[in-house]
Amino acid sequence: MTIKEYNLSVESFSDMLYRFLIKNTGNKDLSGDIIQDVYLRLWEKRRLVVFENAKSYLFKMAYNRMIDYYRKEKYDEQLDNLQLSNNQNNDEFDTKAIIENALNRLPRIQKAVITLRDYEGYSYEEIGKILSLNESQVKVYIYRGRKNLRQYLVSIENVL
Repeated sequence: MTIKEYNLSVESFSDMLYRFLIKNTGNKDLSGDIIQDVYLRLWEKRRLVVFENAKSYLFKMAYNRMIDYYRKEKYDEQLDNLQLSNNQNNDEFDTKAIIENALNRLPRIQKAVITLRDYEGYSYEEIGKILSLNESQVKVYIYRGRKNLRQYLVSIENVL
């Protein structure tokens, strides 16, 4: 990868990468740190990475760094116990907050595949490359994640 291609990858993919990380971590600072780390590693390995594979490479590294962080900090317990309030005022109907709350309740892998597919528009094949899954596994995780979302969202107690 040339310097020009590296700069193009920063311009082309950093916003998508940031959105993916924000949706999965809920932490802007952590997301920014992961992006910096990922681009630093891409720079160090620029001679080995072909520009056409840079997008998948970046997302895969970002996902792995996010998982490493959770493992290192034992963040799983905090995520499982996280209780987000749907609304500050029960009279307001905030669809975005309800959907965010529903997404935050999903297992990490389901949340990752759903955000990559439904928010970022990746194909099953691309998601598989990013998360080291085969296409069938991606489809199963998306199906289960959407099923869990549907079950949560149709329950009136969760919406109110």
